[in-house]
Amino acid sequence: MGWMLAMLSIWFGGAPAAARAVEDVRVSDDRIVVRFDDPVGAAAAFLLGGPDRIAVDIDGAVPGGRRSTGGPVAGVRLGARGADGARIVFDLAEPAVVTGGRFSDHGRKLTINLRRVDPDRFLRATTAGRMRFSTGLVAAASVPVSSSAAMIVDRRATVSVPVPARRGGIALPRVQGDADRPLVVIDAGHGGHDPGAISPHSGAREKDLTLKAARAMRDALLDGGRVRVALTRDRDEFLVLQERYAIARRLGASLFISVHCDSAENPNATGASIYTLSEVASDREAARLAARENKADILAGVDLGKQSADISSILIDLTQRETMNASAGFARLLGREAQGQVPLKPNYHRMASLMVLKAPDLPSILFETGYISNEADAERLESAEGRRAIAQSVRRAVEVYFARRMAAR
Repeated sequence: MGWMLAMLSIWFGGAPAAARAVEDVRVSDDRIVVRFDDPVGAAAAFLLGGPDRIAVDIDGAVPGGRRSTGGPVAGVRLGARGADGARIVFDLAEPAVVTGGRFSDHGRKLTINLRRVDPDRFLRATTAGRMRFSTGLVAAASVPVSSSAAMIVDRRATVSVPVPARRGGIALPRVQGDADRPLVVIDAGHGGHDPGAISPHSGAREKDLTLKAARAMRDALLDGGRVRVALTRDRDEFLVLQERYAIARRLGASLFISVHCDSAENPNATGASIYTLSEVASDREAARLAARENKADILAGVDLGKQSADISSILIDLTQRETMNASAGFARLLGREAQGQVPLKPNYHRMASLMVLKAPDLPSILFETGYISNEADAERLESAEGRRAIAQSVRRAVEVYFARRMAAR
């Protein structure tokens, strides 16, 4: 009797649809083409910064197949989104946005159009939400049909782009610690609709691990009593990259630490790394700041709006050089204090054009605490003991950093 009820439930309720496998991912100069072994119903693309990426979520699909890079795309990564489908992440060598796309071949092929843009345009596009693609395909196994009914309905593909509500002013976070201490702002990377990287071993999300690590760092620093501390986010929320260091500047911070987890296609990639701003990125930011129409920015206590263009450029350059030197000095300190506590890559100090590091007058680092794609690193990042080792390394480095600055003054 049981088998008969099971057969009737499948006949009338619909059999579960089989997952569609990603067969091939090809990237050219101006488009991405993804092929599947069976029809797919829907997908969504969105942009992520720090580093720049394009993510594509595909409903009901499983990762696999061949992949290639090209044009603005330097790397392609595939992963499962639990029972929801697959995610393809395209790591960008240069900024590019999605301008449109469509399904074809009855849902077996997805084409996404790309266009290179400048970094500021890419940054704005990261707040635009998801661009959705739909085939309008309805599988027969998911609905009861008569023997003479049509098995698949094929409608014109549609694309919709949600327009986010206008953001109000940024609410400044709570600052903890004695008022006469220097302020350290800790930024937990990702958050809200941006989960960051996802562990293929446990399913842990980068946004959750960075928040736990940031809280551990805050608690360790407050226990030391040498600094004040604020978190850019103390909950699961999304912040635009420029908002993150803008919060630190508005609070008058003396040091900014952005916390992330690394990810790579190679599961053996392991170890923490520390990023500071590259010379090229610094020069570009200086040019952008100097060219602003509204130059009422306060830089190191100087109102640029009251200075000539030449003097502004000199002040910006001098301030940025000092900031970059201070950032590099703290990166070396953190690497030294982490030795023996946190596994580090041999060349742990790196430089890159990362948006969160571009405050011209605020020493800043981005701390990649380990590889979420590596099983051992992920276990360490998910453990209270692993986070404690990271937090104590940060605490010791911060205390030495400010002790040296006080001695120099």
